Amino acid sequence: MTRSMHRILVALTLAAALACAKKDAPMAAEKQAPPLPSDVQSVSAAATPVVPTTTATATSTAPAASSEPAVATAAGDVIVATGEFVSPITSDLSAKLAGRVARVYVDEGSRVTKGQPVLELETDYVKLNLQRADADAARARAAADDARRDLDRKKELIAKQSIPQATFDRSQSAFDQAQAAVQSAQAQVDLYRQQLADSILRSPIDGVVAEKRTDVGQRLGDQSITMVIVQTSPLKLRFRVPERYLAAVKTGQTVKAIVDPYPNVNFEGKVTVVGGIIDSATRTFLVETEFPNRDGKLKPGLFARVQLDTKAS
Repeated sequence: MTRSMHRILVALTLAAALACAKKDAPMAAEKQAPPLPSDVQSVSAAATPVVPTTTATATSTAPAASSEPAVATAAGDVIVATGEFVSPITSDLSAKLAGRVARVYVDEGSRVTKGQPVLELETDYVKLNLQRADADAARARAAADDARRDLDRKKELIAKQSIPQATFDRSQSAFDQAQAAVQSAQAQVDLYRQQLADSILRSPIDGVVAEKRTDVGQRLGDQSITMVIVQTSPLKLRFRVPERYLAAVKTGQTVKAIVDPYPNVNFEGKVTVVGGIIDSATRTFLVETEFPNRDGKLKPGLFARVQLDTKAS
C-alpha cells in the first residue's frame, strides 16, 4: 500500500468517527436527567412556580353587579320579593281661610281619625260678624212679616175693588223685596257660620300625622299647608315579577310579609293589582299588594320580605 492510499484511508476513518459522534449527541440529550438526591428534592419543588390551570369548574357562576332594580325570584311555586310599605293616600291639610293659629291638637306621629279636629284658627272677628249678620237677618224677617200683612190686607181690598190696582201692585212689590232681603241676610249668616266651621281643620282620613308645619301663633295664608297626614290602614306594597310568572299571579292571592321589628310575625295581605304591561327593559311586570294593618304595627317606609305562593287558593 502506497503512502497516498494510506492517507486517504485515515481521512475516511476520521470522517466516519465524527459522523457517529454527531448522531449520538442528540440521543444523549433526549435521555432524562438522573433523579435528584432526596435531601434536595423538597427545596427544588418549593422553588418551582405553580401555573394555575383554568377549567370549567373553576369559573365563577355569580352574576355580575347590575344597576337594575331588584325583582322577585322564585323557589318552586313560591315567589320571594322585597319591597317597602307605602301609604295609598297622603293628605296635605291646608287652611281654607287666612288667619292666626289659635290651637294645635296633634303633633308629629299622632294617630288621627277621620273628622278629628287637628288645628283651630282664631275666630273672634268671625264670631262678631256672625252676630251682626244674625241681627240683620232678624230685621229683614220682621220687615218681611210687615210686608206680608200689608199685602194680605190689600188682597181683601182689591177683591172688593176698594183700592186701585196700582196700590195693590206696590204692596206686592214691597213684599217681594222684603223676601229677597231675608234671603240675602240669611246667606250672610250662612257665610260666617261656614267660616267659623272652616276655622277648625279636621283630618280627612284615618292615619298618622307625618309632618306638622305650623304652630300656635303663626299666621297662615290661603291654602297654606299646615300638616301632612298619611293613611296607615290599609298599606300597599309593590314589587316586580319576571314575565314567565304572569299566568301564575292573580288578584286575590294571599301574600305573607316579614319585617325586622317583628321577625316572628307573618303579616298577611292580598294581591290587588297585576300589572297590565311587561317592561321591555327588565322583562318584568308589576304586582301590587294590600295589607289591612288594622293594628297599626306596619308603618309607611318599612322594609319587608314578601312570599307569594302561586298554588295557594
